[in-house]
Amino acid sequence: MKSKRTHSGLGLLRGSSRDDDPLSGLANLFDIGIVFALGFMVSLISALNLLEIFNPESKVTITTEREDGLEITVREGKKTTVRRLTKQVGSGDGIRLGTAYRLEDGAVVYVPDNEEMQ
Repeated sequence: MKSKRTHSGLGLLRGSSRDDDPLSGLANLFDIGIVFALGFMVSLISALNLLEIFNPESKVTITTEREDGLEITVREGKKTTVRRLTKQVGSGDGIRLGTAYRLEDGAVVYVPDNEEMQ
């Protein structure tokens, strides 16, 4: 035999079968936490004026001090260059591997020698 269900109004006062689950409200709290975390991240980026990092037409230079020296990251358009500067002076013996040329646009091109390495 089928039982008839009668609803009056919106049915908010009576509750539903989902009210038996004590963890049903936890999903909503998780969603709210995600929204707050994203809000804090956006406010931090705008407060530190880091929006220029995401602009493809801007030139961004980031300098990071490390234990062994400095690390300089330069982003110009889609090209990113990382340079590491140390206090150590390089010296020693070696062999010639090729020639490096600096082009008019500032790019460096390495051309290896034709001789076979021994």
